[in-house]
Amino acid sequence: MNGMDADGMKKRVDSDLGDGAVVVLCTFPDVEQARAIAAVLVERRLAACVNLLPGVESIYRWEGKVERAGEVLAVIKTTRYPELEAALEELHPYEVPEILAVPVAAGLKGYLKWLGESCGDGSFATSDRRKEC
Repeated sequence: MNGMDADGMKKRVDSDLGDGAVVVLCTFPDVEQARAIAAVLVERRLAACVNLLPGVESIYRWEGKVERAGEVLAVIKTTRYPELEAALEELHPYEVPEILAVPVAAGLKGYLKWLGESCGDGSFATSDRRKEC
């Protein structure tokens, strides 16, 4: 049936539950700090990938006042949330950084495998094929 189900939706093939995979949202004051911390997280294998989205406008209450700030949103993919959270608390410039973890319910099996391997201890076989995150 040409890759579509009865409702005309694309069939989900080669997907799997996202066991242990988490997407973490974290904002930073500027792209330089976001980029530097993202690199540390990937180098330490605490994150498989970090997408940086500059130009985010945040409106929030802080110390009794409504504040506005331009920020960079980091979308972080990991299977090592506790260690990632500790590193973000250590490295982040904010007194109380936004660190929100969203469990991954399902995803492409190959991507989830790559994510787990990228956050692992390095004992797995790697591929020369670059994964896009």
